[in-house]
Amino acid sequence: MKIVTWNINGIRTFRGGIKKALESLDADIVCVQETKVTRDLLDERTAIIDGFNSYFSFSRGRSGYSGVATYCRDSATPFCVEEGLTGLLTSHEGAVGCYGDQTEFCSEELQLLDNEGRAVITQHRIMCQDKEKTVTVINVYCPRADPEKPERKQFKLQFYKLLQCRAEALLKGGSHVIVLGDVNTSHRPIDHCDPSDIDDFGENPGRKWLNGFLHGGAQDEDRNEEEGPHEEWEVTSTDSIQGGKFVDTFRHLHPTRTNAFTCWSTMTGARQTNYGTRIDYIFADCQLAKKQFVAVDILPEVEGSDHCPVWGRLSCSLLPCSKPPPLCTRYLPEFAGKQQKLLRFLVKVDQQKPVQSEPRGALPGSQEEEERRENLKPHGAGIASSKKRLLTSDPVVPKGKKPKTVKGSAKPQGSLLSFFKPKLTNAVPSTKAPVKQCEKSVGLDDITSSQSSQKDTSLVCNGSPPLYTCSSTTEENDQLTHRRHLTPQPSMGHSDPKKGASSVFWKSVLHGPPPPPSCKVHGEPCVLRTVKKEGPNMGKQFFVCARPQGHCSNPEARCNFFAWVDKGK
Repeated sequence: MKIVTWNINGIRTFRGGIKKALESLDADIVCVQETKVTRDLLDERTAIIDGFNSYFSFSRGRSGYSGVATYCRDSATPFCVEEGLTGLLTSHEGAVGCYGDQTEFCSEELQLLDNEGRAVITQHRIMCQDKEKTVTVINVYCPRADPEKPERKQFKLQFYKLLQCRAEALLKGGSHVIVLGDVNTSHRPIDHCDPSDIDDFGENPGRKWLNGFLHGGAQDEDRNEEEGPHEEWEVTSTDSIQGGKFVDTFRHLHPTRTNAFTCWSTMTGARQTNYGTRIDYIFADCQLAKKQFVAVDILPEVEGSDHCPVWGRLSCSLLPCSKPPPLCTRYLPEFAGKQQKLLRFLVKVDQQKPVQSEPRGALPGSQEEEERRENLKPHGAGIASSKKRLLTSDPVVPKGKKPKTVKGSAKPQGSLLSFFKPKLTNAVPSTKAPVKQCEKSVGLDDITSSQSSQKDTSLVCNGSPPLYTCSSTTEENDQLTHRRHLTPQPSMGHSDPKKGASSVFWKSVLHGPPPPPSCKVHGEPCVLRTVKKEGPNMGKQFFVCARPQGHCSNPEARCNFFAWVDKGK
């Protein structure tokens, strides 16, 4: 049995095709995070892959944000699947269950924690030493603590608590448990490219949570890799005193391996110098990690995202279920291939009692609930758009007045441009009303065959500014055409003196970007950056070394050159 976790940073990472990417990973279960796709944008090529069954969780608050998905081979079909950690999004058969004690969370907190599409739970049957057992795989994308938004720090810690509550409840219920995904916290200094650059590294709340969630916490840092993985574990009811009930399987098999990072900053090109962090994990309960995990490693050579995949191999084998659970994407109405009744897409609305909008805080309880909510919106949108069309439609012609018609035969009447030629009369036209003359309908008998005059005339209607000058007589048209042909045109070899003077003026006003200086260490041209962070320096520009970010001891990495752009130059 092989499992893979990968933060793909958008489902478009699979540019060569999702099936090709899944096959290249060569795993039974592939868990991806940050899909950035919502239910309305999910297409069949992404949802239904030949040889696989997939399960998605979508963000219900923002489009193009968060989201996780689990792809299982048909030979690893789960027998239970659930979206979210709270159970509030589950209203179908085949739920996983075992929710634990959620009394410390209020109902609103539980709804918000599952509203961003950050978890999919699949439950599988495995064969371990001739015994059939159950393993539950929790695919999670833990929140990021934005320094500029203190409320997100609290949200992240609440998500951690809920994740631990659910994982321990499943373990207590008799199932083996694997928690994998983007946890968004590097655990120990060995998992960070430059821990000395962070004040109070061990005081980070996320690291404190990991110390309590993982067995042994941060007590094994001095152990040599030659000593091998833990052999002294005794999983008892006192594990909570010694530490958590789960193991970081990578550190269990590679206790002292350095520079094993899974995430790099794309802004600074840090992947080139391997200046990153390890925040993607495969956690497993102590018994499973000790007896079944035989290999765990990272795939930094796989590109396409700012993260790389992490894989783990177990000695046990999977027992597939004969039929995918109800949450499988192939059962969604838009992909099921079944003919739907028209009433499913139409909702009867009382015109006297308009549909009341739901409060902002209300969240759907399940995907079926989301379907009913979505079916209401298109109908309401159609009513609004029809009212808008009525308001912006053409005015009704008053009674007694017939609309003017164009005289002529029923045969084809020439080009459209011919209708914009003014009507010619024998009488001398008045110079005070050229617009009204153009407003009169034009007949075929009044149109001349002069093509030059057609190009210089246009219709002026209802007082709007003309696109072309509307002349009154053929004589004026001839004079205008004569003047136009006499006007000298600029040649390819001579420049207009007015344009040259204008360009000199603008060059004196707009200097353009200043020439980049050279950094002191490498002597290479620097790159121009702009401060995006809010504060007194926001919008200011500065120069830094053009090389990718790296450790200060790496001579190939960026040097510490920094210079503000002088606006006076």
